[in-house]
Amino acid sequence: MAVEQADHGLMLNGGGHGRILAPTKYLPEDAEPGEEFDVFVYLDSEDRLIATTENPKAQVGEFACLEVVGVNPRIGAFLDWGLAKDLLLPFAEQLGRVREGQKVVVAVVLDERSQRIIASQRTNRHLDKSAPVYDDGQAVRLLIAEQTPLGYRAIVNNAHAGLLYASDLSAPLRVGETVDGFVRFLRPDGKLDLSLDGSRQGRVPDLSDDILEALRNSGGVLAVGDKSSPDEVRRVFGCSKKAFKSALGALYKERRIVFEGTGVKLVE
Repeated sequence: MAVEQADHGLMLNGGGHGRILAPTKYLPEDAEPGEEFDVFVYLDSEDRLIATTENPKAQVGEFACLEVVGVNPRIGAFLDWGLAKDLLLPFAEQLGRVREGQKVVVAVVLDERSQRIIASQRTNRHLDKSAPVYDDGQAVRLLIAEQTPLGYRAIVNNAHAGLLYASDLSAPLRVGETVDGFVRFLRPDGKLDLSLDGSRQGRVPDLSDDILEALRNSGGVLAVGDKSSPDEVRRVFGCSKKAFKSALGALYKERRIVFEGTGVKLVE
């Protein structure tokens, strides 16, 4: 709440932080003491708490793709995060030297030493370390964080990492773009397989059923197993070898199959 007029704006009640200045340029034209505002509070260049009604592109605990708008050779790069004061990406938090105009995927974090909000390209450090809780087929929001040999690593709902397989995509993606997706499968080890196509949800459980049906149709034994080539797996089951091995692993844990030689055998 605004509690009094100041020379350059309004002083807000900051609770335990005392009174915080909300500069005039960040307030509605007719703002006056007694009114309440939704504000974002951060430290300015002189380490003073400043309140603004502007919304940053990401807040502490969130991830975003931001553009580098400047580089200081002594301290790091500065990113446009939607506020008048740019966001610092220190050299220590960079994965490689960035350049002006480049867009980078970062976590927005509070630096414990300086108590300033900064950016970090070391996104894995700032993901939620608790076990993910998602349903197969659940709709999620994905930030494409990195291209890998298998496809694209994505940040799921600003919390967990997951993987989109290149073999499941109809077109390439751009690192930094945000897309709607689905949890395809939550693995026993907590890793997330993702999809952009809701019709493919639950593919690994479906694949398990396909494997069981193939085993029954072939007398309980299959020559295709976890040591088969990716081409052989795709020819027989129309899926990636990684998805096939995951389905085999799930069936093995359920004691539905055993591995025999280079293939698998049904346990009934």
